[in-house]
Amino acid sequence: MIAQLIGEVARKDGRGIVLDVNGIGYRVHIVKEHSEKLAVGTKILLLTYLAVRENALDLYGFPTRAELEFFEMLISVSGIGPKTAIAILGLAPTDTLKRAIAGGDATYLVKVSGIGKKNAEKIIVELKDKLGGSDAAAHRLIGADAEALEALEALGYSMRDARESVAKAKGETAQEKIRDALRVLGNHKK
Repeated sequence: MIAQLIGEVARKDGRGIVLDVNGIGYRVHIVKEHSEKLAVGTKILLLTYLAVRENALDLYGFPTRAELEFFEMLISVSGIGPKTAIAILGLAPTDTLKRAIAGGDATYLVKVSGIGKKNAEKIIVELKDKLGGSDAAAHRLIGADAEALEALEALGYSMRDARESVAKAKGETAQEKIRDALRVLGNHKK
């Protein structure tokens, strides 16, 4: 099994990156946002998961152990494969997704193509206890995040910009998060 790779980004495309490790190019599927931040020629270390299928061996790469472990938790849910799990990881920071699942909030999950309300609830049921159950404060915080995301998207911001600004926003209520996220977005455009 391939547990990690250290190499140079040789190429990027919509499916991930090709990592040159001593002259051998490994195609590694990574979260789209991670791929966008990498420049060709950048040397990186990726922790990897090798998905073995009947007709393919696919590598999935992660910059942190926490992201890899969360990916492995997601694919442990029946019906959730590696491609879906990597798409879920691309929705929001890992901690935010964990809090959402622990709090029983399916808002983030249903935004992934192929995950309906039923599958989102299945993920929540199977992983909720592993992620610390439900605590009322965390649930309120996730609700505020979800409401702020919807408001920013309604204002015309992209899902990516909305997610990044809400992740950086301070405050506990949706209004506080929206106000601070707009400030973050305003500072980002300068």
